[in-house]
Amino acid sequence: MSENLGMERYLWFDGQIRAGRHPNARTLAARFELSRRTAQRDIERFRERFNVPLEYDAERRGYRYADAAFQLPFMQVHQQEVLALLLAGNLLSHSAGGFISRAVEHFGKRLLTQTEQIGLSGRRLSEAFSAQWHGFAPAPAETFRRVADALLKNQLLTFDYRSPRNPREPTHRTVEPHHLRHYMGTWMLIAFCREKQDWRRFSLSRITSLRVDKTGFDPRPPEQWRHQIEGGFGIFQGAELVTVRLRFAPDVAPWIRERHWHPEQAVEELSDGGLLLSFPVADFREVQLFILQYGADVEVLAPEALRDEIAAEIENMGRLYRPK
Repeated sequence: MSENLGMERYLWFDGQIRAGRHPNARTLAARFELSRRTAQRDIERFRERFNVPLEYDAERRGYRYADAAFQLPFMQVHQQEVLALLLAGNLLSHSAGGFISRAVEHFGKRLLTQTEQIGLSGRRLSEAFSAQWHGFAPAPAETFRRVADALLKNQLLTFDYRSPRNPREPTHRTVEPHHLRHYMGTWMLIAFCREKQDWRRFSLSRITSLRVDKTGFDPRPPEQWRHQIEGGFGIFQGAELVTVRLRFAPDVAPWIRERHWHPEQAVEELSDGGLLLSFPVADFREVQLFILQYGADVEVLAPEALRDEIAAEIENMGRLYRPK
């Protein structure tokens, strides 16, 4: 008996017991088209291999567990691994234009046929878990597929790129793809741009006229591009970091306190119930949006340049809403 076939039978038999169906050699043989003798040998292997507390119920003419709390030693890992894979597909599916969801659905159907007996079915997963994104820019499925494939094969990409600042005049780029980053529902490509001779971030949603150049390239060491994905707060990264210090009022402090904002964040509790939050930043653009959403319940203590930018933005907002 092959390892995969054996596991499939063990899973089915375990699921039948847990469902209170009292399986036996006859039902196992019918399910997997075996002889009664082979099915009985499988049951004995099942008992011996995993030290299963099987007992035969003569009245029900089938097996049950003498210890209802018994778990197969591989069951929990198996269930967690399958669940993690399917949930990952659910979390990432919409941001890749359906490409990931279709791939996971295809593979997931095969997985679920083997795992329904341990409580993992497509219907159960959809009822028990969900993910929601808003304000993200979904990437076309074909764009995601081709970019991901080129990245894994170290192939050059050429495309037109539409900047939000000048969307009517796209720029033509030839890049060496090194990393795909999923950030707040949006896929970002970290690549070395041959036109700019520097590292750049490209949102897949802004890429058009994509072409994969079969010409390969030698990947650059991670030390050259790692600063593009880690270090500072948010998506905008850089080699130079500055520490931002924010003071939050007691009314909003509980929401700030319970969340994780950055791997290197520092939190200092204040006597009035407020708190000080500090973390490194490479670019002010995203942290400005973060600060402004809390209005008067947050104050920028440092750096002075960020404090001045927030003050200027508040003044501009005041003019916008001043009675005419």
